[in-house]
Amino acid sequence: MLTILGFAMIATFLVLIMMKKMSPIAALVLIPALFCVFVGKGAHLGDYVIDGVSSLAPTAAMLMFAIVYFGVMIDVGLFDPIVRAILKFCKADPMRVVVGTALLAAIVSLDGDGSTTFMITVSAMYPLYKRLKMSLVVMTGVAAMANGVMNTLPWGGPTARAATALKVDATDIFVPMIPALAVGLLAVVALSYVLGLRERRRVGTLTLDEALVREPAPESETVLVGAGAGAGAKAGAGRGGAAGADRSQGSAGSAGSGGADEASGDDFKGLDPNRPTLRPKLYWFNALLTVALLTAMIMELLPIPVLFLLGAALALTVNFPHIPDQKARIAAHADNVLNVSGMVFAAAVFTGVLTGTGMVDHMANWLVDTIPEGMGPHMGLVTGLLSLPLTYFMSNDGFYFGVLPVLAEAGQAHGVSTLEIARASIVGQPLHMSSPLVPAVYVLVGMAKVEFGDHTRFVVKWAVLTSLVILAAGILFGII
Repeated sequence: MLTILGFAMIATFLVLIMMKKMSPIAALVLIPALFCVFVGKGAHLGDYVIDGVSSLAPTAAMLMFAIVYFGVMIDVGLFDPIVRAILKFCKADPMRVVVGTALLAAIVSLDGDGSTTFMITVSAMYPLYKRLKMSLVVMTGVAAMANGVMNTLPWGGPTARAATALKVDATDIFVPMIPALAVGLLAVVALSYVLGLRERRRVGTLTLDEALVREPAPESETVLVGAGAGAGAKAGAGRGGAAGADRSQGSAGSAGSGGADEASGDDFKGLDPNRPTLRPKLYWFNALLTVALLTAMIMELLPIPVLFLLGAALALTVNFPHIPDQKARIAAHADNVLNVSGMVFAAAVFTGVLTGTGMVDHMANWLVDTIPEGMGPHMGLVTGLLSLPLTYFMSNDGFYFGVLPVLAEAGQAHGVSTLEIARASIVGQPLHMSSPLVPAVYVLVGMAKVEFGDHTRFVVKWAVLTSLVILAAGILFGII
């Protein structure tokens, strides 16, 4: 019964947010609370929620101060050279813009933090998408998939969890997987190229001069989930977004930086080069501070929330020594901070009920038990396939520490090495990065002004395809 209720709860949540019957934050709170009562454990709801909030509080704190830190770094111009290079490559060609989005997200993902990646990517690319009237879900989908592939870095999380759970070396998991992951990243770039061509056919190709004089997309313009689907996208546009349009793009200035406001300037630049928050004389200080922060994060010198708290305080103090300026910068990013932290705490209700009621354990055991006996020698393939739905519907902690050891034990019984199981377990990360249980995805859709349901409808099929490409490459190369 708990298995059925667990799947029913997840399905109800996804259907309601994709049909836009409820907001994600309301669905994350009310749906699990209702199912907790159905399970007969309503009296324990408070305990489950407190446990969930306690477990996710460090993540919420990390995101809050990471948004402030990288928001300040965007304000002061740290990432302007990267943005200019991407803009120079993209010109005013939708195909280049989509490919540039994938490349930028992949490069920035090297720091191992999804929220950082999405803040920088959206801040750089949002004005381009808005000016060219391109679909914002293409931007969020491509960025999420590129980050998902790069999330398998040893310091990104999943690989380290797999290594810890199975007591193997993270290097032995990741290094052999590099060829398969490289194929996956190429698949994302190739997919970006195809989606970009479709966007080019949909919105047309402009010269840079034409783009300069084109009016940016109006605030109320709908951007279809079906964009990037050729003629079908145009047909959907005529229906006013009945296929799931993003009804509220918002202003580019909300995209993580006061300087990214398209409304404040008609130039075709991702970040206003004349914004008053720029601190060119402090560029190398900010660059070294960011490198030191990321290095300390990778080396785990201090907990990540503490590092970002210290970094945000230092960045504000040095770049904006006057108190009113500091308050202005904090206020500029308060909207993103509140939205993301609120979503994280709402997700804590969902994960707390899933875990506390035992639904997640029953679901995992049911899936493992349904594996046919004849598939034993192919547990690498089975693990790879299971990693797609399980890491989407579960947290990484739940999958890697709860399910993966069971799969590894079943694999060993049939002669499949633990390392093969560990490598197969990370192939579902391109899909995982769009899971409603991943806090960073709310940074992505929030800054891009995209409805979470629209993003989900667009990205799931492509993310599944990317994950399967990585799995197929791993099998073909004999890695899995």
